Parts: sequence; structure tokens; C-alpha cells
Amino acid sequence: MITIGAFDAKTHFSNLLVKAEHGEEIIITRHGHPVAKIVPIKTLSNQQKMKLLNDELLSMRKGQDKGSEPGSSLKELIEAGRRY
Repeated sequence: MITIGAFDAKTHFSNLLVKAEHGEEIIITRHGHPVAKIVPIKTLSNQQKMKLLNDELLSMRKGQDKGSEPGSSLKELIEAGRRY
């Protein structure tokens, strides 16, 4: 496990990502106190991976439903598309 200060983490972020890809965990500190942790994605459970992917898809989809409400049925989405 690597421990690195926030300033150095910002400066060497690309290198930290490579280390995480290779299985290393990185703790980021501010004024000597741990505040964040970078972990390889493969250590997440399948359920955690699915939640991350779902959250990302939902954030990408925001504003693309042409006036429909979140959770709309397929029929409602099709009808909303016909109105525009």
C-alpha cells in the first residue's frame, strides 16, 4: 500500500492510476491525515461494479428523455418521442 500527500497525488495522478491498474492500493493524505483511497476496480464485488456502471449510465442519460419522468415505461418514452 502506498501513502501519498494530496499535492503529490495531483502531480502524479497518471502514475497512481497505473499502479492501481496493477493491483496497488493508494492512500491520499492531507496534512498527514488519510482522506481518500484509490483501489483497483477489480477488487470491487460484481454488485459494486454494477452499481458504478448503473450510476454512470444514469448520469450520461440525464436530459435525454425528452420531457419524460425518471422511471417512465417504454411506451411512455416512445410517446414522448413522438411529441417532439
